[in-house]
Amino acid sequence: MFLQLQNTTIEYATATPPAVVDCSLSLNTGEIGVLLGPSGCGKTTLLRAIAGLQKIRNGQIELAGQIISSPTVHQDPSLRKVGMVFQDYALFPHLSVANNIRFGLKKLSPAAQSERIQAVLELVGLADSYHKMPHELSGGQQQRVALARSLAPGPSLLLLDEPFSNLDANLKERLAQELRQILKASGTTALFVSHDQQEAFAIADKIGIMNHGVLEQWDDAYTIYHQPKTRFVAQFMGDGVFIKAKASQQNQQIIYDTALGQLVQDIASSANNPHSQAILYGDCELFIRADDLVHIDASHVKATIKNRSFRGAEFLYTLELANGERVYSLVPSHHQHQIGEAIGFEVQADHLVSFPIVETH
Repeated sequence: MFLQLQNTTIEYATATPPAVVDCSLSLNTGEIGVLLGPSGCGKTTLLRAIAGLQKIRNGQIELAGQIISSPTVHQDPSLRKVGMVFQDYALFPHLSVANNIRFGLKKLSPAAQSERIQAVLELVGLADSYHKMPHELSGGQQQRVALARSLAPGPSLLLLDEPFSNLDANLKERLAQELRQILKASGTTALFVSHDQQEAFAIADKIGIMNHGVLEQWDDAYTIYHQPKTRFVAQFMGDGVFIKAKASQQNQQIIYDTALGQLVQDIASSANNPHSQAILYGDCELFIRADDLVHIDASHVKATIKNRSFRGAEFLYTLELANGERVYSLVPSHHQHQIGEAIGFEVQADHLVSFPIVETH
């Protein structure tokens, strides 16, 4: 593993709860990781600890096989060969693009500096911006200059703290895809902090979901979405609800009796999946996403539309089942139904994920 955190705990003061608790994650050389979670969950604190800007209380952080942080070791940030890109770009407004990048190359000869500057500008698609000033560039171009400046010294690891937060939604996803191509082309290992799921899906090899300082799951995007390990991860990763179910085994299948009808899960496929949870029997709850419910007029299972949200290509319908439970369904927008109308649908889910019932008071 190129970057490895083992049981890392970080606190700012002994009288306050730790900002990060017992965190373990790893990245191979050239992999891109993204930390997702709500504000204040510890994402940026973890990034600062890896950069050497924050000491850790317990555990350790290794980079390229070397311990760089532990309760007894704290390698100086300048020796870690870690680059950082911030959400405000931090470009010097009075310096040209070239001189912004040159700032981190002072150990090279002038000729080597110019060669390296041109190389990273070509890598980020800004070869013609060598002499431009930051104010002459768009927000997306400024972000790519900030990336070029961080890549120029050849960091072993690149850390990015919400680098697209100041950009509009359409530009975010396009730039995330471009940035993935740039990082893969340069072979750079990178770890992002973000709060945007689509941004994470566009760029990440591995995604970590943090909640109150705890890394609840560290996995590839597909597994995070379809096999969430905790209730928080399930809810955080998209439109969905928990519905009541009673699980029983029949032959090699798990049968879930729900207000949506009987839902079936193959035991073998669940047991053989290393990301699956323990199989629950008896009373439990299933997490059903909006894309698990497919609108079918002829279905005998009906629900009443209580709300709808137009999303362009789709409507997000809030549906009330016969027992009063509510679920969501994404329906193509040419199937336009009115609030109060009863429509048919069925569950088409490859992955049924169950959780213990949580009592609410």
